[in-house]
This record gives sequence, C-alpha cells and structure tokens, in this order.
Amino acid sequence: MFIFRAAVSLVVLLSIAQAMHAEHVCRYCQAAAAAAEDWSKNAPQYAPDRVVDVRHIKIDVTPDFAAKSIRATTTIDFAPIAKPTRLVELNAVALRIEKVSASRPLAEHSSSDERLQLLFAEPIPAGEVVSVAITYTVEPKKGLYFRTADMGYPAGEDHLWTQGETHEAPHWFPCFDYPNERSTTEVICHVPAGMTVLSNGRRVGEEVDDASKLKTVHWLQDKPHVNYLVCLCAGYFHGLTDEAAGVPLGFYTQPGFAKEAADSFQDTAKILEFYESEIGVAYPWDKYDQVTIRDYNWGGMENTSLTTLTHETIFAADQTENIRSSQGLDAHELAHQWFGDYVTCKDWSHLWLNEGFATYYTHLYAGHKEGRDALLYGLWIDAQTRVLPPSEKDLRPIVHRRYAEPWDQFDFRAYPKGSWVLHMLRSRVGDDLYRQAIRLYLERHALSSVVTDDLRQAFEEVSGKPLDAFFDQWVYHGGVPKLTVSHKWLADEKLLKVTVEQESPKEAVETLPFTFPVMLRVHVGAEVMDRNVEVTDAEQDFYLTLPGKPDVVRFDPLYTVLADVKHKASQEMLEKQLQLAGDLVGRLRAAAALGEKENKEATAALAKALQSDAFYGVRNAASEALAKQGTAAALDALLANREQDDARVRLRVVKDIASFFDAKAEAALRSVASDEKNPDIVAEALHGLAKYPDDIAAESLVAALQGDTFQNQLAVAAVRAIGRRRDPSLVEPLLEALRSRRTDLPGRRYGEALPAVGRLGSEADDTTAVREFLTERLQDPVIAVRLGAIEALGELGDRRARPLLSDLAEKAGKEAIAAKKSLGQLDAERVTAPVAVKELREQIDELREQHENLREKFEQTDPL
Repeated sequence: MFIFRAAVSLVVLLSIAQAMHAEHVCRYCQAAAAAAEDWSKNAPQYAPDRVVDVRHIKIDVTPDFAAKSIRATTTIDFAPIAKPTRLVELNAVALRIEKVSASRPLAEHSSSDERLQLLFAEPIPAGEVVSVAITYTVEPKKGLYFRTADMGYPAGEDHLWTQGETHEAPHWFPCFDYPNERSTTEVICHVPAGMTVLSNGRRVGEEVDDASKLKTVHWLQDKPHVNYLVCLCAGYFHGLTDEAAGVPLGFYTQPGFAKEAADSFQDTAKILEFYESEIGVAYPWDKYDQVTIRDYNWGGMENTSLTTLTHETIFAADQTENIRSSQGLDAHELAHQWFGDYVTCKDWSHLWLNEGFATYYTHLYAGHKEGRDALLYGLWIDAQTRVLPPSEKDLRPIVHRRYAEPWDQFDFRAYPKGSWVLHMLRSRVGDDLYRQAIRLYLERHALSSVVTDDLRQAFEEVSGKPLDAFFDQWVYHGGVPKLTVSHKWLADEKLLKVTVEQESPKEAVETLPFTFPVMLRVHVGAEVMDRNVEVTDAEQDFYLTLPGKPDVVRFDPLYTVLADVKHKASQEMLEKQLQLAGDLVGRLRAAAALGEKENKEATAALAKALQSDAFYGVRNAASEALAKQGTAAALDALLANREQDDARVRLRVVKDIASFFDAKAEAALRSVASDEKNPDIVAEALHGLAKYPDDIAAESLVAALQGDTFQNQLAVAAVRAIGRRRDPSLVEPLLEALRSRRTDLPGRRYGEALPAVGRLGSEADDTTAVREFLTERLQDPVIAVRLGAIEALGELGDRRARPLLSDLAEKAGKEAIAAKKSLGQLDAERVTAPVAVKELREQIDELREQHENLREKFEQTDPL
C-alpha cells in the first residue's frame, strides 16, 4: 500500500512538472474569487421617481460621417405628474448644448457630463404640457455608432446605428432614461441622398433638398414606448421586402451580403404568423424591419418595429448546411415586439419578463416548425449547459435588486431560467389556459411597464390556482432543485418503490425543499403506466403497483421540472431507455449515463444510437458520451460514424474525435481539415490538431490564418487554435495576420480570439510586441475587441500594462470590470518555470528516496 501510494505521488508530480514546464508560469486562479463576489453588499436598485410624464420626443438629427459626430435638436413634451415643478432633470451624456428654448420661460439651464438641468422661472402646474427644444452637438462614444470606409470597413457600405439598452440613449439625445417612462417619438434624419434611413413606427415623409443634396426622412412612432427602444439606422443598405398577416416586413443588409440575405430572413414571416396565433394578440406595431450592422456590439436588439442585428447572422447556405441559421435570433428578437416592447419591465430586476419570454417563444417556434422534440431539446440544452452549471454557485433569484449595474442582470437567470419558469407554468396549467393568461397579461398591460406580480395575477385569474408558492421558489428565491432519484422493485408485493431526495445548498436552505408536481412513467413490456405525484419533502417515497418487473422507470418523462436529476438505474435499463422512440429526454439522459460506463456493451449501445437515432440531438449526445468514455473502442465507434447526413452531428463527432490524443484521431482530423467542405467542421478539426506537436499541424494552422471563407470563420478558428497550441514560434505570423485582417474578421470574433494571443504571447521571451499590439486594440471602435484586448493583457502577464489597466478599472461599465479582472491576474503571485520545476524536482527526488526505502523494507519482510 505505501509503495503504491508513493509511486502514484511520483507520477502525479512528474505530470505536474511537465505541465509547469509547458506553461512557464503559474498564476493563482481568479475565477473562484469572482464567483464568490458578495452581491449582498450592493444597495437595492429601484425605478426612479417620475416627476414628469413625458408625452412625446422629437429628434431632428444630421450626422457627419467624416467627423463621426451629430448635430441635433431634441424636443421633449412633458407634464408634471403630481405637483408643480420648477426643476426638470434630463439624462444627457457629454452633449455640447448650444441652445435651449421652452414654451414656458426658463430661468437657466446647466449641464454636466451626465445631466442637463432645466430650471423654469415659475413652477409648472401638474398636468400642464410644456415643450423644451435642446440643440446640441456630440461625438458619441456610446449610443450612436459609425461604420465607415475610413475606419477600415468596405467602401460603399457606410452606415450608422444606435443602441439604447441599457442606458446608452442619453449619449445621443437627452431623455428621461429608464424603462418606467414611455412616450411617443419621432425621428427626422438628414443624410446623403443615396442612403436609407430607418427608425421606429411608420415613415411619414421623405424628400431630397436640391441645394444641400441631403435626403430628409421623417419617422413617427405614435404608440408610447421606452427610451431605450428608440432607434435610428442610416446608411447604404441592400433592401428586401415581404409581408405577413398584413404587416410590412423589411430586411436590410450591407450590399456585400445581398446574395445571402434572403436565406437569413427566410423564417421571419412564418415566425410572425405563428406568434400572432400562439400569443393571441396581433402584432402591435406599424411594420417590422430588420437591419444588419457591421461589428454590432451584441447579437440583436429589439427596438420597437426595428431590430438591429449582428452581420454575423448572415450565412452562406451552400457552405454551412444546417449548422448556421438565423432562426433562433430572428425568433428571439421578434418575440420581444410583444414581450419587452408592447409591455416592458418596469425596472431591471424584472428583466426576465423581457428576456425569459423571448427565449421561451424561440423554443416554441422551433417546436412548431420542427416538432415537439425540437422544443424539448432546446430546453434540455438550456438546462444542462446554461442553467444548472452556474446554479451550483450562483444562488441569486431571478428577481434580484442588489446588482451593481443593470448588465449584471443579463445572465442565465433572465434568459434560460426565465424561459424555464414559463415552461413550468405552461406545463402546470395546460396549453389553453397558458395562452389565455398570456393574452390577459398583454391586453391588460398593453403599452405600459410591468412587474412579475402582474404576470402571476393573470395566471391566477385564468387558472384559479394560487401561484404564490410557485413564484416564490422559482422567481423570488435562487437555485434549482438537485434531485437523486432511485427505485427498487419489490417482487413479492408487485410494488415499485421510487425515492426522490433533494440536496439542500447551504447558502439557501430556506428555498428548499422545492415542491412541484411531476409524472412517474413505467414501462413493463409493451405496457406504459403513468402516475402523477407531488414532491413536497426533502426525501419522499412513492409506491406503484405493477403487473411485473419494470423494464424502464422514468422520472419526469414530459420534462416539466427544471432540476438537476441523477436517476440511479442499471445499465440494462439504460440501454433499453436509449431505444425509447417516444421519449427524447429519456434517450438523452440514458446516453449521458452510459457515457460513464466503460464497457463494450455501453459502447455498442451508444454507437448504435449515434448511427441510427431519428433525432440529431440524441446522436450528438451519443457522440459526446463516447468521448466521455475515452476508450479505444469508443474512439473506433466515433471514427466509424464520421459520415453523417446531418452536418450538426458531423460537427459533433469531429469535436469528440478531437478530444482524444491518438494517432488515429490525428489522422482523422487531418483528413477533415483537408477534405471537409463545411468551414465550421474544418474549424473544429483545426482546434483538435492544435495539441499535436508536429510541424504539419502547425502549417495547417498558419495556412488557415489566411484562408478565405465566408465571414472568415476559418481564420478565427486558426487564431484560437494557435493560442491553444502555445508555440512561441507562431507569435509573429499570428500578429501579422491579425494586423492585416482586422476588418476581414467580425469584430466580436476578433475580440474573442484576442485572449488566445495573450496566452500565446506569455510563452515568448520578450512580450513587448504582443503587449503593444494588444494596447493598440484598446482603441478599436468595437467594444468586443476592446474587451478581448483587456482580457488578453491579463493573460499576457506583462506588468508594464498595469498603469493602462488601472486607468480603465477606474471607469464604469464592462471595460472596467474586465480591467479589474486582468489586474487581478497581473497582481497574483507568479511562480516562474525554473523555480517551480526546481521545487518539484526536489520533491520528486525525495519521493524517489522514500520509494526506494519502502521497496527495501518490503523485500526484507518475510513472506506470509
């Protein structure tokens, strides 16, 4: 025993020494500290007081594309709400005020970097409407963005766009900037005659001035909406039109994407028609336009009647098969036209009423279009990858007020967990009552701000069910139930005993045990028996009378409860469960469980599922389970099933082959890299090849840096793979490619690749070139690139970047958060490779001596 332990320790230390040699430096992990942040220290956040009611906003704006600035006059009509008011304060960031006039005499006005204060000569009586016109210029750093040829973007595609959420609107027009304020709006924009201007509502005028050659376009949104949904887009766009349910549809892209645009918007009309039918409320706006933006900061933004989208949503169907699609993004943003625009969360603590709905209705559309399995699979992926992992440590509730900044709310709680809350509500009350409740909620609160209790009341009125406990545990408290399910067949009594146990997280004992209804399903031969039960305790037993020994026992076969479920079942039962044609989630669970078995029967069952299951998601799960097994037989099964008709499965299989370090796996990845036509699958092969040290793999990666594919996804993949390889000889070709291809690569992908540059640069003897390159990227107009550069400087470990990062950390927003994290990396204790290796070698020598002494003692011991 002691000899064995000493030998194991020796092997472990040798492995660590090799890893340390490869890394060169060791830093203490910062992730744990970030996860443990004490959010309880933050002050509760609430909507601000509404001193006045804003009735209408008119923005008359002339952009200067060369100077990246605007000149504008914003006119605001408002009325005091409850009492006379002299002082009115507007949000206005860095606006250079030239003139302020009002329909009532002003005593004075004053402005700071964040506010514009208007002091009237006499108090304005409650209810009296006053009009204030503010003329100003601004070179906005947020809120309004330019994309022009002199910034490196393609000639003939100059455009600008605005972003309001969460609080960017005041960077280009003064306003009361919070979602509890709504008004009608109009936008008048003056641009070169060849440009297209898009905004909210309906177009009420367009004309070209012969003298200035500027086109004036006038848009009016005559239904009240919140400030962050006001939008302006202007530029040289390629346009397409359509119609659905009497609603005009417009699709606008950069001219360079004209060929592919129709594919990306092919579902819009069908989505709108489905939503009208499913929601029961007609589309509430005059039209629905979508426009793509070069290097948009986010995926998409649901501005009222005008959605802005990343240009990456455009895809080449002939290259990507079914791997890439705009369906999900399209459906998400269109759902917001009801949930987020027609009704809007009153404050950011209730954000899930915007994002949870948009996420869930995206799944509903997938189920409508592709069948219920597509709906369930979307919920499964959300639960397994986006909700359950962070819920292990993050016990904040969905409705949460102690956030530092509004963006802190835009996470798994608002999106996939919020979606799951809606799915559980629908499962509890049924499809018909769910639709009635949603219709009541929307019609009652149309064109107004909402809180979570508004939704609860609608469901209670329609269903007659008290739902306080449901909302309390799922929305107002954090965490999710962690369940262990086991069963035992009592042959003499012909009873099946099913036990459900809940694990209680220490930080939130008061939230548990969760209570919920759930179905138990048992297969006995060809007979299927269902039993509805109520889980109410931390540990609970249920008994079912059966005609014979069960073949399969299923907990929650309809997938109605968001929970981390571990169901103890025999391998024989799991193999049968993997073949249940009508139980998608059962097959997914069985595949995952069989992945933990390392025997030929489990491998054979997974290989069969990978080869023949009717649903691509199960084939993906089988592939992933084989990779988890990690055996030679599992690799052979993956290699034998590389040829898949569904590109999504082909991609998954290549990813899982890449998880092995094996000559056969390397050969397969090289074959994919040279022969596969789908660039996304080739990118996965390149990622896998990065860990092989031979020159051929390195040459493949360098060649891909200059590869020419649609939106250059191969070049992005090559950057990431090179960063993973951590070969200092590749620093120079990597920097050269990134310098020359900045605008060839989508900004978000470019930014995501930069941390790999930092990691690779940390391997070099001299980090100066990489540090200077990353420092230059901090001036990029795209926030994703700046954030990537900040993170990369932390990965680089060059302390000469500390003053720059310190300056960024003192500001507000995402860049400050990223800078603080990178500073933490720079300030962490560093252990250089030579010192670490020396220490490890001393420990290894000591263990070797102990090992030798123990061996000698063992040899001297008399045999038994």
